[in-house]
Amino acid sequence: MTETRLSFKEMCAKFDVTPRTLRYYEYIELLRPEKEGRSRFYTPREVARMTLILRGRRFGFSLEEIRQWLLIYEEKGTGAQMEAWIELADRQLAELAEQKAQLDATIGELQALRDDVAKQAGG
Repeated sequence: MTETRLSFKEMCAKFDVTPRTLRYYEYIELLRPEKEGRSRFYTPREVARMTLILRGRRFGFSLEEIRQWLLIYEEKGTGAQMEAWIELADRQLAELAEQKAQLDATIGELQALRDDVAKQAGG
């Protein structure tokens, strides 16, 4: 049975997360491990959810956005979840594009200032 379920420690190792992170994800109901006494076991469903959670975090989504998105699947199914994902992705892509534009502008300003100082120092 351990082939289909991961222990708490195995789950932390598989996803390279701290025990505190895993407990927090359980606390905010992103994950619902099976409990046997004081032990927690993570099914393939929980492993899949953790994969989605970490992917969402990498893309910059908040834990609440991820929680709501996962809840849509449970309440309304795959179609509704995919539609919600497209909306979330569109919003995040716009946010990331704005951040990139701001970062490009900042890099340009810093490069120009650096070049000006370098000319003064060398000349």
